[in-house]
Amino acid sequence: MLTSINGVNLNIEIAGQGPPVLLLHGFTGDVRSWDLFREQAVSKFTVVAVDMLGHGASDAPLDPQRYNMDRCMRDLVTILNILEIEKVHWLGYSMGARIALSAAATLPDRTLSLISESGSPGLLTTTERESRIQQDGELAHWIEAKGVAKFVDYWESVPLFATQYLLSEREKLKLRRQRMGNHPIGLANSLRGMGTGAQRAMYPYLQSIHLNALFIAGSEDRKFSDIARDMTKKVRCSQLEIIPGVGHAPHIEDPSTFNRIVLDFLGTCESLGGPS
Repeated sequence: MLTSINGVNLNIEIAGQGPPVLLLHGFTGDVRSWDLFREQAVSKFTVVAVDMLGHGASDAPLDPQRYNMDRCMRDLVTILNILEIEKVHWLGYSMGARIALSAAATLPDRTLSLISESGSPGLLTTTERESRIQQDGELAHWIEAKGVAKFVDYWESVPLFATQYLLSEREKLKLRRQRMGNHPIGLANSLRGMGTGAQRAMYPYLQSIHLNALFIAGSEDRKFSDIARDMTKKVRCSQLEIIPGVGHAPHIEDPSTFNRIVLDFLGTCESLGGPS
């Protein structure tokens, strides 16, 4: 359902019953990115999925600053307030994992646990961030000039997603159709406002997270496996799961293993009633 949130319309889908889990998709994703997880999770959890700003059925504002992380945090708090949810398990993938990490660090009073799949705490140095902002700005301009179809052709070819060629033809077609449903302005401004370079680095906040956390990555995605290992060392109440034989998107490439790991973790969190 489209819901007015701080002056924009965001698409929010809710299903299931039990403790709440809020799903945050990656760049070019939408609520459908979580279909395989939601199918299993709804029997035990209230699953809230959101099309992030600029994605799916949500609005795609012209102002890139409307997409920034601080505004995103305010939107998430408003969503929880509207749904009368006090605390939530944050589950995010890639861009969504960066959002989930920011939520766990800056909204501890609204957080039950953190699950980060192929996420990162951003870039550490000013030089790295400035370089990434320039790269994302160029890509954003290219998306606006060439359109979503050309961009999806490019996006599917980047090495980060090489293992997705092993998906079935049906899954690859589903993934492509979902990506094609996005708006060029929304994708471009998401890069400008919430790209890895645009967000503030979360490294200084990691040791202040004292909630149960799970960091997941695919073994074939060496960069994000290393990042997951590093974050696990810094977050006190955390655990690490490297899923073998998959790349950047384990929830799509090996959903049965991903679902089992996440649901086991959530069950443990609920039985403990808080961080260990």
